[in-house]
Amino acid sequence: MRHIISILLENEPGALSRVVGLFAQRGYNIETLTVAPTEDSTLSRLTMTTTGDDHKIEQITKHLNKLIEVVKLVDLSEGAHIERELMLIKIKAVGAQRAEIKRTADIFRGQIVDVSPSVYTIQLTGTSDKLEAFIEAIGPGCVLETVRTGVSGIARGEKVLSL
Repeated sequence: MRHIISILLENEPGALSRVVGLFAQRGYNIETLTVAPTEDSTLSRLTMTTTGDDHKIEQITKHLNKLIEVVKLVDLSEGAHIERELMLIKIKAVGAQRAEIKRTADIFRGQIVDVSPSVYTIQLTGTSDKLEAFIEAIGPGCVLETVRTGVSGIARGEKVLSL
């Protein structure tokens, strides 16, 4: 099962390296990873997705909590949460395809952010499943290049990850 783990981490050199090193040492895989400063300049928020059964995720969180740089950790998948990912995708668009690609982008609430005579660049945000569905709808033969940010997530309601 896929899990979204959100970590408050000390904003200092080497902290991210130690988290990634922990995963590498134990043979765990990180599917996506996003890191950015928080409203507190001494902390960063790291959001990662990984897969595994409950026992494996429990082991991951126990090992992460042992790291000195980890201030607080939460598995967002355990409760109600909101997740988003950003994708920029270049699509071959010539002739009659152009209108069809534009309609598909509109259906998925994407925005065409760059146009050339034979290529559209589309920006799309949503869940990972939505982005995958868009790629399937367009057809992999039309896709020239994709860039994705990885999942960012936050708990719904009053629950916050803070000190």
